Amino acid sequence: MRAKILVAGASIAALLGAAACTTTDSYSSTPRRNNTGTGVIAGALGGALLGYLTNTSNSEEGRKNALIGAGIGALGGAAVGQYMDRQQRELEAELSGSGVGVARQGDNLILRMPSDVTFATNQSSINNRFYPTLDDVAAVLNRYDQSIVDVIGHADSDGSDDYNLNLSRQRASSVARYLVDRGILADRLYVDGRGESAPIASNATAEGKAQNRRVEILIRPFRG
Repeated sequence: MRAKILVAGASIAALLGAAACTTTDSYSSTPRRNNTGTGVIAGALGGALLGYLTNTSNSEEGRKNALIGAGIGALGGAAVGQYMDRQQRELEAELSGSGVGVARQGDNLILRMPSDVTFATNQSSINNRFYPTLDDVAAVLNRYDQSIVDVIGHADSDGSDDYNLNLSRQRASSVARYLVDRGILADRLYVDGRGESAPIASNATAEGKAQNRRVEILIRPFRG
């Protein structure tokens, strides 16, 4: 399937801030409420697997049309929160002890995969010790196919901006490709690299940099 490229400028931080009125702590897995949250994601991309992976259009609307065409039904009303509650519980159970955090923001789920458990230093090939964890993620996503998935790579501030952007794209692409290889419908996916532009901690300390080097999987209910 040929990847399509979207060029836009929104950050994931802005998306998540707009997605819901109440949020959890960024590393907490306990939701404060189960009502609806909304959001779309866009970014500046390039590469073999970057962008919207659909046959129809390089936009969120194209992804929607592709999913409808694939027979995936939309969620609505109270079913949205209940569906995401169940998906969250399964992800927490599967990923316990893996080093991957499951956070909740409105009706969106965020999986944070630190690079120290996912990739070797300055590498974009997934550490084979992390395969079982991604297998677990893929298994849950396959069971909950009424959700859409954005795979977002991030870097710390060491190195040049271009290098960090390219590495974050390559790492996101590696994770997305692995999920597709494990049966995730490519039309559900959007793949982005943010480089060092969206830190979640200070780049002034080694601990903060370690938090900023990450791949995030944003899981949202498909509302049609």
